[in-house]
Amino acid sequence: MEVTNKFIAIKATIDGEPQEGDFELKIQPFSLSVKPGSNDVIIKNLYVSIDPYQINRMKTVSSSQKASKFSTRIAPGEVIDAYGVGKVVASGNPKFEKDDYVVGLLSWGEYSISHGFMLSKLDPMGFPLSYHVGLLGLSGLTAYTGLFEICKPKKGEKVFVSAASGSVGNLVGQYAKTLGCYVVGCAGSPDKVKLLKEKLGFDQAFNYKEETDLNATLERYFPDGIDVYFDNVGGEMLEAAISNMNLYGRVALCGVISEYTDVGKRATPNMMDVIYKRIMIRGYLAGDYMHLFPEFISTTIDHLSTGKMLVLEDISIGLESVPSAFIGLFRGYNVGKKIVQVSDDLGDK
Repeated sequence: MEVTNKFIAIKATIDGEPQEGDFELKIQPFSLSVKPGSNDVIIKNLYVSIDPYQINRMKTVSSSQKASKFSTRIAPGEVIDAYGVGKVVASGNPKFEKDDYVVGLLSWGEYSISHGFMLSKLDPMGFPLSYHVGLLGLSGLTAYTGLFEICKPKKGEKVFVSAASGSVGNLVGQYAKTLGCYVVGCAGSPDKVKLLKEKLGFDQAFNYKEETDLNATLERYFPDGIDVYFDNVGGEMLEAAISNMNLYGRVALCGVISEYTDVGKRATPNMMDVIYKRIMIRGYLAGDYMHLFPEFISTTIDHLSTGKMLVLEDISIGLESVPSAFIGLFRGYNVGKKIVQVSDDLGDK
């Protein structure tokens, strides 16, 4: 059976802040049947992840394009692969059967075809499917491993999280609170600051857009210094955090969204501080820690069931909303994990 598949593509490479006109909705014939002897899996996409790192794949040149198989360059007009949850329509792969839920590498489209690479059968475990795109997916794993495996905080230590209302930052703060840490987050609006303190349990939070001296701001919130900094933004925030860190401070570098669309902006932390305070700074990718996925899932479900963690999702409806959802990440529009619901789980009808 053949249908038409709609998908989102870029018209040309994007080397600045993305705009609506950079994207297009394309339509092409798509077969819902698997060729005899094929190992292919045909998937109806239900939820897809919207992540800022994708902008680096859309650039003419980015160092990230050669550093990881998950960050390869996206050519204009081609299907854009992305993390998501879907339902199997047809399968020639013995690991998957029709109507199985799957999670992994899908696409910004109505349907995906997979050869089984980075694709797993999904047991929803009674949770909404969208949870497995964010909290119980790669965003959650990124937060969990960055905090616990790289920074290794101890009870009572002081933790600072930038972009703390975002998909990863809000989880880092919540994980740190379960351990008994003092947690401060920054965000870009009064409403987000209120959410961090009143809903997610951060000890303190501030609106970085209202601060004229980030170094002084962090000194105010951390009079005894920072032990752990979880960095999602880079730039001046990283510089200020380094200046306020304690001896043997640890920094997990998750993202540098402040630099993604500004080629002239680069963080310049005081390396004398790094050396003499013996600060550990580590960049990482969630894919480096897939072996910890079962541990991460078990711990996170426990926190959910006991009410120690809350889910923060920002879901847009319809494939056509992908460009605006993506652009909104760079303008601070999202609160929590940004997801697009491509279709309802109504089976293949």
